[in-house]
Amino acid sequence: MKVKVISVLEDNYMYLVIEESTRDAVAVDAAVPKRLLEIIRKEDVVLRAILTTHHHWDHARGNEELAQLLPGLRVFGADERIGALTHRVTHGQELSFGAIRVRCLFTPCHTSGHMCYFMWEDNSPDAPALFSGDTLFVGGCGQFFEGTAEQMHTNLTQILGALPKDTKVFCGHECTVRNLKFALKVEPENEMVKERLAWAKQRDDEDLPTVPSTLQEEFLYNPFLRVTEEPVQRFTGRTDPVEVLRVLRSERDNFKKPKERPNPQAMLAFDWGLFRPFLEKK
Repeated sequence: MKVKVISVLEDNYMYLVIEESTRDAVAVDAAVPKRLLEIIRKEDVVLRAILTTHHHWDHARGNEELAQLLPGLRVFGADERIGALTHRVTHGQELSFGAIRVRCLFTPCHTSGHMCYFMWEDNSPDAPALFSGDTLFVGGCGQFFEGTAEQMHTNLTQILGALPKDTKVFCGHECTVRNLKFALKVEPENEMVKERLAWAKQRDDEDLPTVPSTLQEEFLYNPFLRVTEEPVQRFTGRTDPVEVLRVLRSERDNFKKPKERPNPQAMLAFDWGLFRPFLEKK
């Protein structure tokens, strides 16, 4: 099982998972069809399915175009709002793509229909992979747009946190530096946070991805997985794990908010020249 990490849009990741013996492939969060098709041609593989973590446009907007270009393409997800959806999956459901096994893990909170995908190959020495979308990030977790702290706590402790510790974490966005800067504010004495932040800054300077991490590593520096640790509880002023998580998310939402940036969809419209007729009139 080979995972291609594909950077798209402002800070998104989409992934191409290749079954190396058959050269069949599965895409996760196919946001930019043109880029994905370029990689598919370069790798000389056949795309059999798309696994979509949630319906947000920066994760799912390529589904319809790819479904038109590739008849018979299967699109999996847990939310009817996902474009071109052909197979609605449920928590614990298992899928197979050649030797690649997939377990669907329902993690509602960021959206009410968010699904993560845990992948492995039987009898393989390689560690399994988790495609966590916008539920779990390197050093952070997703915003609670359509859910609660209780749901996210369940997601991070009982569902994702219970996976094998060597699981590789492939998340939906590159926001590691900002996440770890916040983690350092939460735990200023945590040496693992300091080391990982220095590493992530170097990767960022070299325009290289910080994915994957491992679940074992996340428990050492990700404050959202460390809600029972005394320094994290001291920072939040709470001891109940759900309340600690709730305060952490609120603090993270207000942490050094970046200057107002143009709407990503408006930026794409500029890139595609959709505003050119109006600009030329002026």
